[in-house]
Amino acid sequence: MASGNAIRGSRVGAGPMGEAERGETAPRFRVSYWCANGHETQPSFSEEAGVSPPEIWDCPRCGFPAGQDQGNPPSAPKNEPYKTHLAYVKERRSDADGEAILAEALEALRNRKIIV
Repeated sequence: MASGNAIRGSRVGAGPMGEAERGETAPRFRVSYWCANGHETQPSFSEEAGVSPPEIWDCPRCGFPAGQDQGNPPSAPKNEPYKTHLAYVKERRSDADGEAILAEALEALRNRKIIV
């Protein structure tokens, strides 16, 4: 059985309901953004902040970048496949470099004294 003190539909820390108790909202304006998939989003910005809205906005539906020009939205980001550590090493070193490093390491191991 529920306690008789609880107000139904509220929670601890909930603020007042309705604009009358909170005061008036700051003046705002909306800007339309379109992504490469044709989704439109209209975030609102404060008029009093004195800053211009950003050129690019992330589309909340697909996550692609969205721009203010509906006819020319930003291109979708390129997704490169996952690269292993070896793939990054091969970008920096040639096969000849790898052979030289391996030969040097093997020579160092062969010259070590084994203590049993």
